[in-house]
Amino acid sequence: MGTDPKKDGKSELELEQFLPYRLNILAEIVSQSLAGVYSRQYGIGIPEWRVIANLGPAGALSAKQIGLRTHMHKTKVSRAIAALEISGLITKHTDDNDKRFIILSLTDKGKDTYNRIVPVALRFTGELESVLDPDEVEMLDRILFRLKQKSEEMAKTMNQNTDQTE
Repeated sequence: MGTDPKKDGKSELELEQFLPYRLNILAEIVSQSLAGVYSRQYGIGIPEWRVIANLGPAGALSAKQIGLRTHMHKTKVSRAIAALEISGLITKHTDDNDKRFIILSLTDKGKDTYNRIVPVALRFTGELESVLDPDEVEMLDRILFRLKQKSEEMAKTMNQNTDQTE
C-alpha cells in the first residue's frame, strides 16, 4: 500500500501523496470547520477548545497533562489557559500534595460552555462520518489507532537515536 521510493524508482516527494502532509491538511480543515462554530458562538479558538474538551471529562488536569494529551506546545497550552482564565472558563488551584503543582478545572461557566459545545461537536463528527458506511467508520478508527501507535513508536525511536548522538 505505502510507496517505497527505492522500489518504484521515485525519489521526489509528491506532497499531495505524502501521508503526514495529507493527515495534517485534513486535521487543519476539520479543526477550522468546527472552530468556526464554537468561535462565533463562544469566542474560543482551537487551543482553548482542546483545553476545555480535556478538562470536561477529566475534571482537573495540570497544564503539562493537557499538553501531553493534546500534543500542543507548552506555549500554546499556556496561552490558551491564560485566555480561558480571563474569560472565566477555568480556574487554577494548587495541588494539595505538592504546592508547586497547579491544577486546572472548569468553572461553572466553563462546564456550561463544554456542555453546550459537546453536542455540536458530536453532530459535526456525525456529519463528517456520514460519507462513510459503518464498516468504513470502524476501519478508519482502527487505521487511525494503528497510525498513532506507529507514529508514537517512531517518535520514541527517533528521540532515543537523537539522545545517543548528542
